[in-house]
Amino acid sequence: MRMPLLAILGAGALALALSTGNLKGVAASCLAAWLVLLALPVGALPVTVVAERFGRKVRERGGVEMLAALRRLMTLMPAVALIGLPVLAASLLLYPWMHEPPRTALASYWFTRPFFLARCVAYLAAWTWLCWRFARPFDAPGEGRTVPAVALHAVVGTLFALDVVAALDPRLDSALLGLLLMTAWSGLAFAAAVMLAWEEPEPIGRGRAVPGRGRLIPLVVLLGLWAYMHFLQALIVWSANLPEEVAWYSARGGWMGRGLAVASGVVASLAGLATLRPGRVITRALAAAALIVHALEMFWLVTPALRDRFVLRLSDGLAALAVACLAAALNPLLSGRPAPARRRKTR
Repeated sequence: MRMPLLAILGAGALALALSTGNLKGVAASCLAAWLVLLALPVGALPVTVVAERFGRKVRERGGVEMLAALRRLMTLMPAVALIGLPVLAASLLLYPWMHEPPRTALASYWFTRPFFLARCVAYLAAWTWLCWRFARPFDAPGEGRTVPAVALHAVVGTLFALDVVAALDPRLDSALLGLLLMTAWSGLAFAAAVMLAWEEPEPIGRGRAVPGRGRLIPLVVLLGLWAYMHFLQALIVWSANLPEEVAWYSARGGWMGRGLAVASGVVASLAGLATLRPGRVITRALAAAALIVHALEMFWLVTPALRDRFVLRLSDGLAALAVACLAAALNPLLSGRPAPARRRKTR
């Protein structure tokens, strides 16, 4: 009974979003919301692959529950892929190359609707296969399966970022965007896993670790790397005085864009300072803040391409609600996991 209600709620939220704005605006909102959903399994993938490579050390340091939470996120990938097909098809309205003649011979084949959709299907299929493969724990995976998986994820992620995100607003010509987006996805997924994972048992003995430290350090590394790449990309654009790239950043400014930048810097800085005195409550609070910042970042990347400024609207919230409800309804069906049953009261 729960899944039909979620599906009806998601369809109703989507219909309400369409009634409050034009088709292009709703398509941009749905694409940004879907990118947040996509970040959960795709961002958890490289973290899980690396953790599997050092499986014994991860288990010794109390990372069993975190790995279980990351694998739970990876089981979302079939539902994410199914929802992404209509979202990407509707997003074709947003790309400038749809209304411009091709400038090169390769562009006449690359920038076409059928080939764009075929590439997107290939990207989602590759990620679905990788998530299915690594969602099951292996005692000794070895480099024979981890290294090719990371390489394939890097290639697919870079091409996906160029095709789906960078092509929305071609004013920014950055080679860092793909790596930046994948780092943001991993940070979002790891933060979500921190919120989902059960607490590890209290460490005992002389060489015991500080509670929360094993989860805080990877979160700080991901946040620090992500913040550094954002800073480096902005520094290159402004120091080179490139007009189109500066216009790309200006469109994502305003009080809301600057507020998001300040909040991101505060979260990254507080995460670094928290390593001086880690704790479980501090780690969860920082994970929640990082989750919100990364989710808003997806809207910061997508919506200004159409609105020429970063501002959150009602259609963004309705699209996020629709995507979340549809994913919750489809996930038990596609992942093979039964929906949680309601407990009956016994006398």
